Amino acid sequence: MSEQGNSTLRTLRRLWPYVRPARARLAVVFAATMGAMLCGITIPLVVQRIIDGPITNHATDQLPLLIAGMTALGIGEAMLFYVRRRVVARPAAEVEARMRGDLYGHLQRLPVSFHDRWQSGQLLSRATNDLVTVRRWVAFGVVFIVVNTLVVLIGMSIIATLSFHLFLVALCCAAPLMVISYLFEAKFKVVARRAQDQAGDLTTTVEESVLGIRVLKAFGRGPELAKKFAAQARELRSTELAKVRILAALWAVLIALPEVSIAGQLAVGTIGIANGTMTIGTLVASVTVTAYLRWPVDSIGWLLAETNQTASAVERYVEVIDAPVTITSPAEPKSLPEQVTGHVRFEDVHFSFGDGKDVLAGVDLDVRPGETVALVGATGSGKTTLTALVPRLADVTGGRVTIDGVDVRDLDLAELRRVVGTAFEEPVLFSASVTENVALGAPDVGEDRVREALRVAKAEEFTEALPWGLDTRIGEQGMSLSGGQRQRLALARAVVGRPSVLVLDDPLSALDVHTEAEVEAALRRVLHGVTALVVAHRPSTVQLADRVAMLVDGRIAAVGTHRHLLHTNDEYRRLLSTMDEELIEEEVAS
Repeated sequence: MSEQGNSTLRTLRRLWPYVRPARARLAVVFAATMGAMLCGITIPLVVQRIIDGPITNHATDQLPLLIAGMTALGIGEAMLFYVRRRVVARPAAEVEARMRGDLYGHLQRLPVSFHDRWQSGQLLSRATNDLVTVRRWVAFGVVFIVVNTLVVLIGMSIIATLSFHLFLVALCCAAPLMVISYLFEAKFKVVARRAQDQAGDLTTTVEESVLGIRVLKAFGRGPELAKKFAAQARELRSTELAKVRILAALWAVLIALPEVSIAGQLAVGTIGIANGTMTIGTLVASVTVTAYLRWPVDSIGWLLAETNQTASAVERYVEVIDAPVTITSPAEPKSLPEQVTGHVRFEDVHFSFGDGKDVLAGVDLDVRPGETVALVGATGSGKTTLTALVPRLADVTGGRVTIDGVDVRDLDLAELRRVVGTAFEEPVLFSASVTENVALGAPDVGEDRVREALRVAKAEEFTEALPWGLDTRIGEQGMSLSGGQRQRLALARAVVGRPSVLVLDDPLSALDVHTEAEVEAALRRVLHGVTALVVAHRPSTVQLADRVAMLVDGRIAAVGTHRHLLHTNDEYRRLLSTMDEELIEEEVAS
């Protein structure tokens, strides 16, 4: 077998864990399909008996029995194909569902760094189009590629039994299939994989266009993205046409070969009948078997195409499913104290993205229980990265982060993320009700806790005013709400589980003055009594903090109160001057 063929088989073996639970039903499918095909290929032998018996000898006494036998074979073939279709749907769908469930679960476990690298459209394509390809192959392709191969071998054996000369003619036409199949397999797999990758890129473009429709319309960039989409669509079309050209060449040969075989058998058989070395029934049976083998032979091209396309789909699937889950709960997790105080410490923390350059280079910071510390720094100084280390959205590459003296890497992930509440710079909301969005922060809470969280985040009033109150579906990405409303719902989600530690990544970003005041008031209530680490890009956010930590080039350059740093640290003043010059002047004057 070719190296390409071995590679395809190795890839397809990855399906076995998903196919194993359905193997009994698939065995029934194989048996029914094989039985149906055997019924069909046996009919020419009955025809031979009819021609060489009752017709040639003018004796019709055996004719009713032979006709009944042929009728039974035809009915049996039809019934077995019916059984195959009825039985095959469930196991194929179960394989697809198991694979999709595993992929989705794995995507949830993979670290944020993985999702930062991968296009969402590529992941979506693997979870939908590629798994449909797998289901179709499990339901049809794998069954018929085995059954049709066996039927061709059985059919050739029958022809050899009928006449060795006719067998040689059929063999001469069948032998080129080996070479053609090898050449086809090598070319088609490359083109099939390219088409699947291009389909993933196209899906990404569509998804980004839909999610970013407001930006595209606001800047009038729709036509430009449409050109990009058209270019990608043309590339995909060219690749699909390349697939068609390969298939067309293969099909032309596969269709021609059985015709040549039948013509050759008729020529050899006619000579044999004329010489008295062959009966008419034998020739008719051989030609009829060859004609019956036409679909199994013709289908080899399509089945090989499906097999190679499925192998490409499985390759794309395992690229994701084999991605390592680098952030996991320890085998023997430690426990936090019964009364969690929320004392957070960063001890000589280093972090890099694997490129050899430290984003954080020895951070030491002590956030006392119940204290709010604002993180400030220039773009790229590592503020967001530092906050991501607390709930283990990323892991330190050196040093450690502790809560109440316990390294966060020693805690069970579920317990850690129950203790640490998080709200991001961009408030991500889902196409679900207000209650469902808020309760994501603590799935087991009731409506009373949701309402409490909404009150703390100053979001109860506007949510009650929605058409269906807390049951109102707020739409994809929450775009039906204002920026301040989305931010307050994100804060409610962060506090609904009553966490001991809050991590807030610039919660006042991109808000207007009025909305900022509303969210700031909500923040004051949210931060009361919890330990908080807040990324701040605005002086108004800084003033909410008890202390401020300034990051410079991945290190803590200064720690102190906002007023103290403002009066004593030139670099801090320069940093804040980029935020709000008027507010700084007022602070200095006072």
